[in-house]
Amino acid sequence: MLFFKFLMSILPIIWLIIALSGLKMPGYKACSIALVLAMLLAIFFFKLDVSYTMTGVLEGILNALWPICLVIIAALFTYNLILRTGAMDFIKKMLAGVSIDKRVLTLIIGWGFGNFMEGMAGFGTAVAIPASMLAGLGLNPFSAVLACLVANSTPTAFGSVGIPLVTVSSVTGIATNQLAANTAIIEAALIFISPFIMVCIVGGGIKALKGSFAVTLVAALSFLVPAYITAMVLGPELPDIVGSICCMICTVIAAKIFNKKPQPEHCIEVNGEKEENWLSFDKAIKAWCPFILIFLMLMFTSTLCAPIHDLIAGFKSSVVVYAGKGGNTLTFSWVNTPGVIIFIAAIIGGLVQGAKISTMFEVLANTLKANWKTIVTICAVMSTAKVMSYSGMISAIASLLVVVTGGAYPLISPLIGAIGGFVTGSGTSTSVLFGGLQSQTAQNLGLSGAWMAAANTLGAGIGKMICPQSIAIGASAIDKTGSESKILRSVLKYFIAYVVIAGIICFIGTL
Repeated sequence: MLFFKFLMSILPIIWLIIALSGLKMPGYKACSIALVLAMLLAIFFFKLDVSYTMTGVLEGILNALWPICLVIIAALFTYNLILRTGAMDFIKKMLAGVSIDKRVLTLIIGWGFGNFMEGMAGFGTAVAIPASMLAGLGLNPFSAVLACLVANSTPTAFGSVGIPLVTVSSVTGIATNQLAANTAIIEAALIFISPFIMVCIVGGGIKALKGSFAVTLVAALSFLVPAYITAMVLGPELPDIVGSICCMICTVIAAKIFNKKPQPEHCIEVNGEKEENWLSFDKAIKAWCPFILIFLMLMFTSTLCAPIHDLIAGFKSSVVVYAGKGGNTLTFSWVNTPGVIIFIAAIIGGLVQGAKISTMFEVLANTLKANWKTIVTICAVMSTAKVMSYSGMISAIASLLVVVTGGAYPLISPLIGAIGGFVTGSGTSTSVLFGGLQSQTAQNLGLSGAWMAAANTLGAGIGKMICPQSIAIGASAIDKTGSESKILRSVLKYFIAYVVIAGIICFIGTL
């Protein structure tokens, strides 16, 4: 009976894999069908009341729109506005002043800046903004998205100022500092290899490391070491932020030392312009203004600046949408949420760059029009996740995996987290779904609950690599909506490799 429930439970996931990778179906269609399938299974097989099912769907839609879709549209609006004002042309030339090597630019933007965005905002910004920038600089759009998806697999645990691990702590009762330390240990190897894989992706193979190995090594270590120390000493809030800032500074310096003459085949094209015409401090501040404001405003409205955070945190509404027992409380923060903060920063930055209000409305309208399929996809994915959770499908999947593996459970612990990440697209949601299960299972097996909870969080980040939501964000970022199946097929091998490596590390850590 348990195995049959497992088969019924995993059908929506199997459908998504087949539809996206085999049938090459657009994400919004595949995910909408997955939602219908999950609803039918919940009602007719798992005997979930129709009203409970429908309110679960509504909860998923509301949760998708606020804050996830909000922050994605805000991020893409920011990028599109910078394109309209012409600031992106200056940024491109400024970055080319650091290096015209696409491998180095990938390390600075996709790895360093992407991890920074994950640490500050999360919710897809670490894929949307860096992928857009890299494609705008002239990199192959699909390679840019793949590199950003791979890069985003490890910083997720410490993303959004540590929210996923803080959530695990609240679910399991394990101290946040202990969780942060275990996560830093279990992620270290994957963090180290990620920049090398990114270079191979954008450079067309392992040969791309020739001439860029030293810079890549610096990029890897200059993020890993500060993030590791910060996690060990301070906890889960700052590792991504501290690590990414150190990484960007060190990578720029390393590029100037080790990458003075990159191979022509790895160079981007930059329109010629005399250096003195663009390399000035005031022009740089003006061009980067939206990103600088995003950083400052997210920092000063986070828990790191308690007075401001506490002042605006009260502007929120909480509601329980799900009609059955155990419904989650949805909290809508009307001011202190990344999407609103990014919008405000983008508008101020746009005004600084000379954009008119009418231009901003036009850019916003075009952004919404271009990304409505992405919004539908994310709403469908989140609703599917809610229905699967409330009906017991997610628990059935995890329970069978625990029974089948027994003492080898640590090997598949990251896989369970990856399943949660695949379904929900969120490290925080995966922490809620499986954090308690992983911790309790570990204790039943005589293992460390903190270690297995960390493995769950790592797995959630890896699962985001192939999550329809993340892939839809990436496709929209490069203006290739409808190409989700191609992206999934390309990134799947990296997902499998990361899950296997994570499982081995997790198992070794329990010996």
